[in-house]
Amino acid sequence: MSVTAFLVVLLSFSLTVGSVHSQGSPHDSFIIQYLERRLSQMEERMNQCEQKTVGVTQKTYDLSSEIRGYLSTLNVVRSEVQSEMDGMSARVDRVERELEYLENKIPTQTDIEMEEALLEQQIKAAELDLLKKKSKIKVEKDCSIGLSQIKSLKIVKKAGDTDGSWFKDPSQGSAKVYLLSGISNNTLLEYESLHSFIESNTTTPVKVLQLPFPWIGTGQLVYNGFLYYHKADTPNQILKVDLLNGTMVDSTLVPGAGRLPVYSLNPNTYLDVAVDELGLWVIHADPEYGGNLVITKLDKGSLAVEYTWDTKCRSRDAEGAFLICGTLYVVYNTRYGGRSTIQCLYDIHDIIHSDESPVMFFPKRYTSHSSIHYHPRRQTAVCLG
Repeated sequence: MSVTAFLVVLLSFSLTVGSVHSQGSPHDSFIIQYLERRLSQMEERMNQCEQKTVGVTQKTYDLSSEIRGYLSTLNVVRSEVQSEMDGMSARVDRVERELEYLENKIPTQTDIEMEEALLEQQIKAAELDLLKKKSKIKVEKDCSIGLSQIKSLKIVKKAGDTDGSWFKDPSQGSAKVYLLSGISNNTLLEYESLHSFIESNTTTPVKVLQLPFPWIGTGQLVYNGFLYYHKADTPNQILKVDLLNGTMVDSTLVPGAGRLPVYSLNPNTYLDVAVDELGLWVIHADPEYGGNLVITKLDKGSLAVEYTWDTKCRSRDAEGAFLICGTLYVVYNTRYGGRSTIQCLYDIHDIIHSDESPVMFFPKRYTSHSSIHYHPRRQTAVCLG
């Protein structure tokens, strides 16, 4: 009820009680006076309420105006930040183009350039930490090379699944190329040469070899006419299969392996078979050493474990690794894909130290690698990614 309507009712009521007052007893007059005072107090409170309502309405309006001012200022600031971000993005793009131009101006050589005169000694007797035996690695030829820098990457062919591995047999100098597509299968594809691998359709390979057991991961390798691979559904078993007839000729269990993926960015690979100038190796990770990488030397004939080294190279954020003359080089990346870098190495001869070697960057190619293999005869590395 508005104040005006209330005053009309009050006036009407006052006239009525005034008529009664002229006719009633003193007791009735007292009641009427009491009611008049109460009505007067109510009128005063209604006036105060109306004044407070007006005040609150004004404050609400002022607050709304202030908030609108803040929002307007925020929009201006957001526009300025967006403009600065666009400018920064343009500058980053320009810097990347300039860096790529400079990289293209550098003469390209082989995939990985080696420099001589790094390692010149034979491995002497060392105590076997895992098997508690003494063993000696016999260097069959002079091994005095190491990784200096990574000059270029060349895409040979886009084929198969996203994960897998391809390689040659480094021990025989054969021109054949082998492809293992996917992370688990029992089929090996064999091509007569790199040219036939590039030109032919992957659905019609030169030779399809059915393996006696499926493999798992991307750490397989062909060496000296045999395929060495991690048998699927086993934590740490390596099989040796003759490529002439597809039969298994030997197997071994790698101690301490198979409990952790060897590279966190390739979670399906638990054993990575590698080869260098010194022979056959297995790279794996051990949770008992904080998840760091472990390298195990195998006898290429009997698959017997010759020696095991615990490294300080972490498996976290690693995507691959390879060995050159007994030195492990670990390649790191991010789970989102980016520019691969070699940030850690371990030399069994204790000549090269990781903290003394600079970080080596792969050529600009924002992706990741599912497998990396070193070819000791050609002194190059092949990747699939």
